[in-house]
Amino acid sequence: MFKGCGTALVTPFKKDLSLDEAVMRRLVQRQINGGIDFLVPCGTTGESPTLTHEEHLRVVEITLEGARNADRKVPVIAGCGGYSTVEVVALARELERMGVDGILSVTPYYNKATQEGLYQHYKAIAEAVALPIVVYNIQGRTGVNVETSTLQRLSEIPNIVGVKEASGNIGQMAAVCHNMPGNFSVLSGDDAITIPLISLGGCGVISVVSNQIPAEMTRLANLAMQGDYAGARALQRKWLPLMEMNFCESNPGPVKWSMARMGLLEPVYRLPMVPPQPANQAKIEAVLKQAGLYAAALAGSVHAD
Repeated sequence: MFKGCGTALVTPFKKDLSLDEAVMRRLVQRQINGGIDFLVPCGTTGESPTLTHEEHLRVVEITLEGARNADRKVPVIAGCGGYSTVEVVALARELERMGVDGILSVTPYYNKATQEGLYQHYKAIAEAVALPIVVYNIQGRTGVNVETSTLQRLSEIPNIVGVKEASGNIGQMAAVCHNMPGNFSVLSGDDAITIPLISLGGCGVISVVSNQIPAEMTRLANLAMQGDYAGARALQRKWLPLMEMNFCESNPGPVKWSMARMGLLEPVYRLPMVPPQPANQAKIEAVLKQAGLYAAALAGSVHAD
């Protein structure tokens, strides 16, 4: 159902820490203009744990407005995960009423649910809404891995349609691609290994770097899906330094800082997120300059129409 390149959108804030709705609209439009395949607001890259409930819904609403005004279908998969199953279910119902095309739901963090607990968590969400659900597996941040056998059980639930696989374990990714049904979307959660995952049978990526280069990352993913691995690798070689730079500190610190240097938003974070350390700021600027993104930024303005 979901394939190609989807952007895990950052959330822009004003200097007073309020949501910058005008910049959010421009970022969404920039993605659409760049040919992005789908949009993912309010994921962890969007600093969703720091958003109020009302802000979460507002960011999704702005994204939906932009997608609906596009001259083509741009699905919106809203972030909808958390520690409490009851709260996730309640949010999923609200998002369903808003008309999102699906939800991306990260595994409950900190409590380290058992595999049966994970299964029951996602089953409860799936029974509460008719929305397509993409499981987000990122053990490095949540402390728990969705085992392939658990994902197989979940794939038998009709509206659990895919997984954002960010385990970093290529062997596990291969097993997931091999064991899931053909209509199940296996999406990379790591820009740098999009090509390997697609070669194993995956169908795309939920990307961080596409915040900066939506057209280029969309082309990379789609070339790989078309079997043009030489073309995809050429783009990978060009943009790998940017992909790696985005994780020189905890995401979304570097990507938001670089977008500020590109003139796309204000470099504002909500605690506990803070700007990258000065040494990493210098590295980010060097990568942007080498890629030709920094110089272009200086001619623009965050609040230009």
